[in-house]
Amino acid sequence: MSKTESIAAGSLTRADLADAVHNEIGLSRAESASLVESVLDRIGDALVAGNNVKISSFGSFVLRQKGLRIGRNPKTGIEVPIEPRTVLTFRPSQLLREAINKPANKG
Repeated sequence: MSKTESIAAGSLTRADLADAVHNEIGLSRAESASLVESVLDRIGDALVAGNNVKISSFGSFVLRQKGLRIGRNPKTGIEVPIEPRTVLTFRPSQLLREAINKPANKG
């Protein structure tokens, strides 16, 4: 099974990203892993600081504030307050959406 098939069957991991950088750019495995970590850390830091992250031709990580609302315990039906919180959503770019929805090439 090739790397592409293993990724398609499961999840893309940090190690997979580091391997891709190593294979595509030719950095050492340690440098590739460090580069991937740096990029992911920068994205995480921006989100923790309350900033949205936009990656051209890929998509946007958007923070949304949800206010206090009343929910219901599904077992008992008792109303329960749901505290305000920040949620993270991902909005794919139009290019990514089209690529995902494109019929697979038969061949």
